[in-house]
Amino acid sequence: MALIVIFVFKTPFRKLVILGLDRVKRGSGPIVVKTVAATVFVVMMSIVYNVMAIHRHWIEDGDINPTEQILLAKHLLEASLMGFSLFLAFMIDKLHHYIRELRIRRKTMEAAKKQDRVFEDGKTPVSKEIKALKEDMTPLRARIKQLESELEEKTEEASNAEAHALALKKQSEGFLMEYDRLLEENQNLRNQLQSLDR
Repeated sequence: MALIVIFVFKTPFRKLVILGLDRVKRGSGPIVVKTVAATVFVVMMSIVYNVMAIHRHWIEDGDINPTEQILLAKHLLEASLMGFSLFLAFMIDKLHHYIRELRIRRKTMEAAKKQDRVFEDGKTPVSKEIKALKEDMTPLRARIKQLESELEEKTEEASNAEAHALALKKQSEGFLMEYDRLLEENQNLRNQLQSLDR
């Protein structure tokens, strides 16, 4: 979440994070990241399978004991946290890609604008050169307009991603509060079991 927030707001850390991610994406970095993501996904699917097994047992027997309830809650929380982590990693990757793309397009647009200024401020060339330069300026201006529209689209996508990231942050806080509540409930149930055993 911190990386997403750093991406969204222009801070001194943003450039450092982008450079760090650029280095991670070189060499064998993407393979390692994909391997870790695949491993987390497989573990998450295993946990989801365990949740389904407990749920199936619950449906067949019509009742579930407190230990299985705690296991069910624990597995659900683990699966949701792993899924959330995978989603955040995907969001970080996409935000990094869009920010890099946005920087490249801005540089291209600035270069096109500089060329346009040079053509407008340049010396008065011979009439053939004027015609050639005017012909060159028309596609460049069209390219500038296209790049500006793409910049607006990318900015809108970045703002949408920011809003989505904030919603996910609120959701994760809710998961953590639920996890704390389940831990407290688990401790209470254990204390009750110990008192019944005595």
